[in-house]
Amino acid sequence: MRPPELPPLPALTRAECQVIDAYLEVVDALGRINPARGEHTYSRLRAAQALVVKAAALRDALTLMHERGESELHSTTMATALRVLDGERRSSLVGLPPAPPRAGGGAA
Repeated sequence: MRPPELPPLPALTRAECQVIDAYLEVVDALGRINPARGEHTYSRLRAAQALVVKAAALRDALTLMHERGESELHSTTMATALRVLDGERRSSLVGLPPAPPRAGGGAA
């Protein structure tokens, strides 16, 4: 069985594409840094080091948009692009994982 067709990516300017790509790279790095997920420090250290570069790329993409006169982000279009690019799953890794069930099931 083939996976379901993804919806098409909305029409974006090159600068908007760069913002989306850079934003998702920052989100991915934050997800890898998240101390509530995983057990090892070295991979989180590497992700934290990479975050600086990825955040600078996001800043540069937003600067480029501003310099080109693109002064507004169309949040609905950007949200659609993020969803198509698996942004919901990727950004969920930044937050806390679900709490494990409590033993005994009673209130504390």
